[in-house]
Amino acid sequence: MAYRTALGGFRRLPAAVRRTLVHWGAPSYTVGAVCAIVRDDTVLLLRQRHRNGWTLPGGLLDRGEDCDAAVRRELREELRLDVDPGLPVTALVVPRARRVDVIYRWAADAGIDPQPRGEATSSAWLRPGELADDSAGTAEILARLLQARGGRL
Repeated sequence: MAYRTALGGFRRLPAAVRRTLVHWGAPSYTVGAVCAIVRDDTVLLLRQRHRNGWTLPGGLLDRGEDCDAAVRRELREELRLDVDPGLPVTALVVPRARRVDVIYRWAADAGIDPQPRGEATSSAWLRPGELADDSAGTAEILARLLQARGGRL
C-alpha cells in the first residue's frame, strides 16, 4: 500500500523533479561505440596510447552525441576512415564496470588502408583467438559480436 501511495505522489511531481530523482537513484553507466572492421576472418585492432593491449576503434560518446555519430567520429579520428558502418549489431553491458558498449561491424575490402593516428599508435589484422590476456575487454566485445552473429565475424 505504501508503495502505491509513493508512486501516486511521484506521478504528481513536476517532470523535471521526477527526472532528477530518477537520475539520482538510477545507476549511471558510461556508453561507448566501437566498430569491428572485419576482413576475411580477421579484425582490425589498434594499440592506443592510453590503454594496454589491443582495442577496437571507438570510444566514449560525447555529451549529446548519438552512437552512430560517435562511431563515425572515432573512425575518422583514429584511422582516417570516413565510412558508414551501418546499424549496430549488438551491445555489451558490463554491470561491474558500469559500462555499455554499442558494437558495430563493417566489412572492409582488401584495399583498405588504415592510417592509425591520434590516440591510435599502430594497427594489425588479427583473429579473435590471437588476443593476449592484456586485451580481455576487447576479447569480451568480440565474443559478444560472435554470439550475436552466430559464431561468425
